[in-house]
Amino acid sequence: MADSRRIVDALVRSRSSGLAAGAALGGLALIGSLAYRALRGAPPPESGGPDFTEIDEDEARLMLRAMVAATTADGMVDAAERKRLYTAVADAGLDPDGRSWLDRELADPADVDEIAERVASPDAAARIFAAARLAIDPDTLQERQFLKMLAEALDLPADAIDRVERNIAA
Repeated sequence: MADSRRIVDALVRSRSSGLAAGAALGGLALIGSLAYRALRGAPPPESGGPDFTEIDEDEARLMLRAMVAATTADGMVDAAERKRLYTAVADAGLDPDGRSWLDRELADPADVDEIAERVASPDAAARIFAAARLAIDPDTLQERQFLKMLAEALDLPADAIDRVERNIAA
């Protein structure tokens, strides 16, 4: 499956409320901006700052795996969640291989250690966490526990996690 970037972007944009609904710049830009704010405690510069859409395919695939793992953290993927995932795959214009990959990932999602061991930098860790957090509304104990375990495995500081939460809630 190619172009996980488009699926991540479509998944973030599919959120019907909150910060993601207003993601005029796109899902990857929103994830990058959240991660930047989380680590630095300030918004990115208006001009001359990083281009958050420049995420390589490997990192986008890891974001997608973290998003799917977060979605399955409570032990079930309800019809609305499944529809949202499949719609994102369709909106990304991917072939049946994309949906097959998603089915396999839903059946056997990555665990937090598997995700964390592939992360190469604090910035990437913050982006992976922000993507996973945007994938769900952590309304169950299992989802909150998954996010906590992911943050710990990614070695994210508590203040960075708090900033992600505050910015998503804003």
